[in-house]
Amino acid sequence: MSDPDTPQRLREPAHQVSERAPAYWRVEEAIGAVIWLALAVGAVVAAILIPEGFWTWILWIAAVFFVLAPVPGLTFVPTIRFRIHRWEISDIAVHVRHGWLTVVDEIVPLSRVQTVDSTQGPLMRHFGLRTVTVSTASSAGTVEIACLDDALALEVVAKLVAITAATPEDAT
Repeated sequence: MSDPDTPQRLREPAHQVSERAPAYWRVEEAIGAVIWLALAVGAVVAAILIPEGFWTWILWIAAVFFVLAPVPGLTFVPTIRFRIHRWEISDIAVHVRHGWLTVVDEIVPLSRVQTVDSTQGPLMRHFGLRTVTVSTASSAGTVEIACLDDALALEVVAKLVAITAATPEDAT
């Protein structure tokens, strides 16, 4: 048994998300990049149409920003997210770690689980991915296990439903 005065360390969750997750995140970011590029084009057009002056320089700087803003999400951020995003389901809790600038650990006792859902939009379907959402009986809301392989996500949902159904404590 451990010493009560010794602080316990939170261990890393055991499982990574799907290896297809970084590609999915890049495509998702590329779709968002279209908006950034439209803003850049608008800033360039405005800079050309406005007579030389202070606002022209602001518009050119904005155009450069709009072009560069999606670059991290298209290049290195998906790789970092993949290294950090992890999940695990034990007999007592669901543990999810996510983020890239700020890393967040979310742990939900199975006795607090109310619903388990899985979602798959068209882009996730193309990549064969699915997100499992665990809703709790607290005001903290939901915990998501993002970008799992489709079949694995369905297994996770079935496992969570079986475990929580066998948990004697009430989630309300």
